[in-house]
Amino acid sequence: QVQLVESGGGLVQPGGSLRLSCAASGPIAASIDAMGWYRQTPGKQRELVATITSGGNTNYADSVKGRFTISRDNAKNTVYLQLNSLKAEDTAVYYCNARPTAATPMLTYWGQGTQVTVSS
Repeated sequence: QVQLVESGGGLVQPGGSLRLSCAASGPIAASIDAMGWYRQTPGKQRELVATITSGGNTNYADSVKGRFTISRDNAKNTVYLQLNSLKAEDTAVYYCNARPTAATPMLTYWGQGTQVTVSS
């Protein structure tokens, strides 16, 4: 079992910045292959924002490229998402995700979600 604890959400103005954190814990937390962030707004499916592997390979949604940066501290079993140049359409509940191994990509764990609201 993997437990994911998120923090950092809040209310920011358009053009502002925010940093989200997600700490993984549990028996296999130190060996998680990939971690990432997804987001969901009312009436829409949860969508990928960014992912990062233990080796540092990253993947971003086109809508956030150049604005968001995902990073990872393997020693702390923590993944971060730096959100810059925020837009109103970035408003969503952001969920942390962990995929223990690529051998079983369907096996994932989710955090509770943290609300990001971009509004003036």
